[in-house]
Amino acid sequence: MSYKRLTPCILIDGTNAVRWFDDRSVISEDVVSLAKHYGERGADELIIFDLSNSDEAHEEAIDLMKKINRVISIPMVAGGNIRREEDVKKILYAGAKRAMLNLSKPNSAKLLDEVSKRFGRERIAVSLNDFDSLFKHQHLIEKHCTEIIFMHRLDLNSVANVTELPCVVVTDTMEQSEILKILKSSGVKGVSGLFISQKDMDFAEFKKICVQEGIRMTSFESIMDFAEFKLNSEGLIPVVVQDYKTNEVLMVAYMNEDAFDHTIKSGKMTYFSRSRQERWVKGETSGHYQYVKMLAVDCDKDTLLAKVEQIGAACHTGNRTCFYQPIVGNDYDAKNPLQVFESVYKTIVDRKQNPKEGSYTNYLFDKGIDKILKKVGEEATEIIIASKNPNPEEIKYEVSDFMYHLMVLMVERGITWEDITKELSDR
Repeated sequence: MSYKRLTPCILIDGTNAVRWFDDRSVISEDVVSLAKHYGERGADELIIFDLSNSDEAHEEAIDLMKKINRVISIPMVAGGNIRREEDVKKILYAGAKRAMLNLSKPNSAKLLDEVSKRFGRERIAVSLNDFDSLFKHQHLIEKHCTEIIFMHRLDLNSVANVTELPCVVVTDTMEQSEILKILKSSGVKGVSGLFISQKDMDFAEFKKICVQEGIRMTSFESIMDFAEFKLNSEGLIPVVVQDYKTNEVLMVAYMNEDAFDHTIKSGKMTYFSRSRQERWVKGETSGHYQYVKMLAVDCDKDTLLAKVEQIGAACHTGNRTCFYQPIVGNDYDAKNPLQVFESVYKTIVDRKQNPKEGSYTNYLFDKGIDKILKKVGEEATEIIIASKNPNPEEIKYEVSDFMYHLMVLMVERGITWEDITKELSDR
């Protein structure tokens, strides 16, 4: 039996989130905050439906998807108003894990073939409104996509006999018993719709109900009991917290058994506050949550290492890390690629925000995008020329020039290194 997911959906009409396909009453005027809310409450994935009919409204929806992708730490599947290959590209470039094509629309079968070849079948999902569509397009679906979104309540156990592709069911039912029945179906990997998308939905609590019903849910599970750890005199275990992408040490805190269990169940780092003598969910008041990526224990089992996705600052002072005050030596490794890229990037950002007389960087910004693009093109050409020569030093020099001008372009267009690394990771 596979692990099942709870996947709320957001239906975008204009710049608002609406209740349902046939009910356009507004449930939120802040779509981005709603998406962030679902992620923070423990949703496993998010489906975005663009209900627009015009190119202009579609562009607004794409822009909202980009903003959503920046604030959530869960995968996003998005679709709606897809009429051409370019629409799929925009959705994927907005940060969606998969673009979703509606096979009930004209020419969608032909488009499915095209976008699968261009972007890869793993980046494509299809939505189906009825069981007949699955039979009609079964070979095409299995060849060109990796996920099915069913927009109808069907004989779901029969679906598993037709295809092995994982399915997510989007349903308007508000009956908990019906949701549990859907999740128990062997061909279903997740459920979405009105019940799951309730704003006050506590995903961790509902998962407990699902587990009691014998449904295996996607969640963190510890292979060690808290009783196996060696605790200090206060009955606590220290936790060293690292950024999962950079390995930067963010902070050190402590856990008791209750905090450890809450961390596992919620996916948010939870500690025991020694000063307040109470459980403390990091970010509960500041919004600077830490989402668990991995927990490990050291060889003596007396210290935990947590790798997390840090939202905002880890330190109460507003600094990214609590360890911002060097007292001996210099913690900057001038040859660390990530630190060098980030350092140069931040310098370029500073030049844009605080112009400096005589700065070449400010010269480029003042001249505008055409000048920046011209320099990027020239430096790319210099790399090609240098690569024809036997001396690798020339290539090193030209690549460095190119990378600098590329970062100027990135800053000009609001692209960060995190955006780039996330895109590469997704690929």
